[in-house]
Amino acid sequence: MTASPDPLPPLARRIADAMSARFPDPARGPLDVASLRRASGTGAGSRPGPADGVDTLDRRVPGPPGAPDLPVRLYRPRAGATGPGPLLVFFHGGGWVMCDLDTHDATCRQLALHSGALVVSVAYRKAPEARFPAAAEDAYAAAVWAAAQADRLGCDPARVAVGGDSSGGGLAAAVTLMARDRGGPPLAAQLLLYPALDHRLTSASAADYATGFFHTTAHMRWYWQQYLGPDGDGCHPYASPGLAPDLTGLPPALLVLPECDPLRDEGRAHGRALRAAGVPARIEEYRGTFHGFLGALGALPAAERAFEAAGGWLGSVRCEPRAAGQ
Repeated sequence: MTASPDPLPPLARRIADAMSARFPDPARGPLDVASLRRASGTGAGSRPGPADGVDTLDRRVPGPPGAPDLPVRLYRPRAGATGPGPLLVFFHGGGWVMCDLDTHDATCRQLALHSGALVVSVAYRKAPEARFPAAAEDAYAAAVWAAAQADRLGCDPARVAVGGDSSGGGLAAAVTLMARDRGGPPLAAQLLLYPALDHRLTSASAADYATGFFHTTAHMRWYWQQYLGPDGDGCHPYASPGLAPDLTGLPPALLVLPECDPLRDEGRAHGRALRAAGVPARIEEYRGTFHGFLGALGALPAAERAFEAAGGWLGSVRCEPRAAGQ
């Protein structure tokens, strides 16, 4: 029998295999938090050199009631529109377990450069030390702070968006639900980069791309276990926004989905559900790419195209006035 052709082109295959080789694999033995954090660079203290045209500032902002203040990093592009621009509150990926402000420094710089937005990157509490809903509550608190400070930060309060990659994309989607449900700040947009939205992992892509494309379904199951713990409710809409029964009244969404990703189909399903609820949702799927491909900027042309598309979209969004009762 002839083997099926590899859906990844040669360059993407080499990058995915190289990333897999240096990352703990559940097929080779049990996963543990410490080894995953070391492999991801969490807490390593190394930070990429600054990209031309972006100034940064580290500070702390109020967390949820009774919780510690949150470290954030602000990315302000030097060149851009003369008037107040957009503000993006960004939540990093890493399965709610690993990664930090430094691991996603380059991603935030690119989003700032391509969109002209002030990007506020948030260091939320991580599992298993702090399980759901800690990260979601931290993400919401950061979004509330950013929206309240938009004017002072030189941004347009009608252009405040949330976004994130992987688990951070799931947090961004949760924040839009929390803001709607709690009467929180009006949000202009949600940027969901290969988001984690459904703890069940029962889609076709979770089976079709379970292994061989860097991020595996087994990894994702383990991350969900750390995030939820033995008694967590994975069906809660703030944990699994893809299972939320009501998506009305949410801000427009852009979903960036790799073709060869266990999470691809839950992203597709969420985009369709948003549209069915009357929410403008744009789904952009990048063929021949894998989960985490934005980290290969400079090597994969698809990553540059995705940043350009996301930046252009973010640069154009504006909050629509809420209807009465919303």
